[in-house]
Amino acid sequence: MSAQRRWPRRPWLWLLGGGGGGLLGGLVLLVAIALAGGWTAFGKRAEGARQARAVGSPEWGGHGFVNPQPLRNDLWLSLRDAFHVSPDASPTLALPLVREARDRFASPAPSGLRATWLGHSTVLLEIGAAHILIDPIWSERASPFASVGPRRWYPPPLALSELPPLDAVLISHDHYDHLDRGTILALKESNASFVVPLGVGAHLEYWGIPPERIIELDWWQSTKLPAGALEIVCTPARHASGRMIVDDDSKLWAGYALLGATQRVYYSGDTGLFPALREIGERLGPFDLTLIEIGQYGRAWPDWHLGPEQAVRAHQLVRGKVLLPVHWGALALAYHGWTEPIERTLVASEVAGVAVVVPRPGQSIEPALPPPLERWWPNLPWKAATDAPIVSTQMD
Repeated sequence: MSAQRRWPRRPWLWLLGGGGGGLLGGLVLLVAIALAGGWTAFGKRAEGARQARAVGSPEWGGHGFVNPQPLRNDLWLSLRDAFHVSPDASPTLALPLVREARDRFASPAPSGLRATWLGHSTVLLEIGAAHILIDPIWSERASPFASVGPRRWYPPPLALSELPPLDAVLISHDHYDHLDRGTILALKESNASFVVPLGVGAHLEYWGIPPERIIELDWWQSTKLPAGALEIVCTPARHASGRMIVDDDSKLWAGYALLGATQRVYYSGDTGLFPALREIGERLGPFDLTLIEIGQYGRAWPDWHLGPEQAVRAHQLVRGKVLLPVHWGALALAYHGWTEPIERTLVASEVAGVAVVVPRPGQSIEPALPPPLERWWPNLPWKAATDAPIVSTQMD
């Protein structure tokens, strides 16, 4: 387990600490801010029966959860790359958001499946009669602090008050760009169930979510929702967890398969490429729509995130029909240009013959009725796969 994660990958953590001797100063700053603002956003450790379930999981490795294929990290390469951040890592002009009226959710999607991408990995999914919100983040920053950490490039294109009644909220893991305390607090008054990987329920209960509304799953476990006879299966992923330096991998990370009466959707969560993607496709596919992460990658951490070309490969492995790229277009969490993930994904998908939909933030799409490709992002320089390949380790 210790080989998986010995240093913080996120560039903003290194900026806080400064690296080397500056790390101590960064830690002191973090402690001071935490004491001033409270520890609540850090969440809580799993205890009692919840921790016993975690320890009893096949994925538990003695001191935390482990990946069957450990993550490769290159600390010094990451530090070198930090001096070569793309000048286009964040947009300089306002992005064209879609702010349609709330009544678009009043009637079911004609095809029975509709996805509204709200930026990064946040998606409102309508499958059958069920409304599912995935990895919601409405706060200004993906951070435990209000004034430090990655800041989103635009306000949420859909207000929380404009959401339809939710049946479930899915959380893939507890990193700040996927589990946002402010958003969870705002959703507390809804009637939605919260479906999370093992251990993550400790955060939610600490923040006031009633335990009877928290459903914690291990890989390959499932739960059923009454709405639309929807089955949600927790699927393996290759990643990590943690909201503080001292709680590395104490909670599980995952993706999800959503199996409706007539249609199926796969969400990758955060992941590198790993062999079990093929098993997901064989056991639970084919999928009418895949939501697969394409951005926030780096050559120094090739197993943490897929990168564009491997995202297309993952879509093929799980037997997807239409790919909706996520985990891009809202936050700068890596060194590459902000348009590079989608440019490379489009190149790779054309070579592979994969159908891709690229909605604007806030736009709703139906995979059965895909809109024509609209290049709503600017034409900026970007590195091709031949110049900056992302190749996961321990793959045949």
